[in-house]
Amino acid sequence: MKLLHKDIEKDNTGQVTLMPEEAEDMWHTYNLLQVGDSLRASTIRKVQTESSTGSVGSSRVRTTLTVCVETIDFDSQACQLRVKGTNIQENQYVKMGAYHTIELELNRKFTLAKKVWDSVVLDRIEQACDPAQKADVAAVVMQEGLANVVLVTPAMTLLRAKVEVTIPRKRRGSCTQHDKALERFYEAVMQAILRHVSFDVVKCVLVASPGFVKDQFISYLFREAVRQDCKVLLENRPKFMLVHSSSGHKYSLKEILSDPTVTSRLSDTKAAGEVKALEDFYKMLQHEPDRAFYGLAHVEKANEAMAIDILLISDELFRHQDVATRSRYVRLVDSVRDNAGTIRIFSSLHVSGEQLNQLSGVAAILRFPIADLSESEDDSSSDDE
Repeated sequence: MKLLHKDIEKDNTGQVTLMPEEAEDMWHTYNLLQVGDSLRASTIRKVQTESSTGSVGSSRVRTTLTVCVETIDFDSQACQLRVKGTNIQENQYVKMGAYHTIELELNRKFTLAKKVWDSVVLDRIEQACDPAQKADVAAVVMQEGLANVVLVTPAMTLLRAKVEVTIPRKRRGSCTQHDKALERFYEAVMQAILRHVSFDVVKCVLVASPGFVKDQFISYLFREAVRQDCKVLLENRPKFMLVHSSSGHKYSLKEILSDPTVTSRLSDTKAAGEVKALEDFYKMLQHEPDRAFYGLAHVEKANEAMAIDILLISDELFRHQDVATRSRYVRLVDSVRDNAGTIRIFSSLHVSGEQLNQLSGVAAILRFPIADLSESEDDSSSDDE
């Protein structure tokens, strides 16, 4: 998704112009749209024309319409998005107040205006427009003296850093020049990883090379991480995976990603974090039920006590047509974030999101136990309705 223009006032009214570039962007757009928004986009309209002789013909014309959104229809299989609404801006082909259905298209911009842009919607735009947010996999493709640090998103491969260091040959009786240059090279690659790989987002780091370069680099990397007490690398050690490649050039990435051991490890990396969070929640529910809450009323009570460590919430809740109910969920997310909690927004198109929806779409893992909220259970069921 490309953000072409953003004009949001201090009171959170305003508009943004976006251009969807891949099928997944339609899903993001579906989560941005709400009934009552105004959408301006290019569309095709069937227009009737009458000639001077009185014969009536019809033709299809491309025009730009602004509609007030009334119904939103998303086809998850074809990733197609249709928006129906009434025309709210003068147009030579369409009367004011006439109904029209716009089908949003890839690589055609649209402008979305809202009365209120809340934090969840703005985060969604940031996530959709920032390729680093989607890069589940990072790869370091290397050989002696050359390394490419790459981010792999569902749609593209982004070269983030290229490290080149001249490595002198080993000389008979002395390897010091060679070893020093190699250490300089490994240090530069380590800094490139720390600078460009966001471990909060990346679920796996592939380190690939011909021969033993990858093994020597990994042993150097974690030896230095221990020496420098670099917690980011030490905590994420399980994410590193060693793979063979024929060279250190970027084109070797294709052979790496088609390796069966890699494909099994990377299958559905995007959802791996959500699945783990849900597993942790169920474990907590089993062993320490006072630290695992679900249902909006219970989770809000836990939030009042500033007890939420991880909030699990389904993106389906933010598509609620009732503005008051939707803003209640947004307030909950903002409050947990302000109290240094972690937010996990689950996609309802994924199996983990479906499971979370069975728990009324919202659950929380707490920092400390809170006993006996059973008396508010009746409130919870009536509130959720």
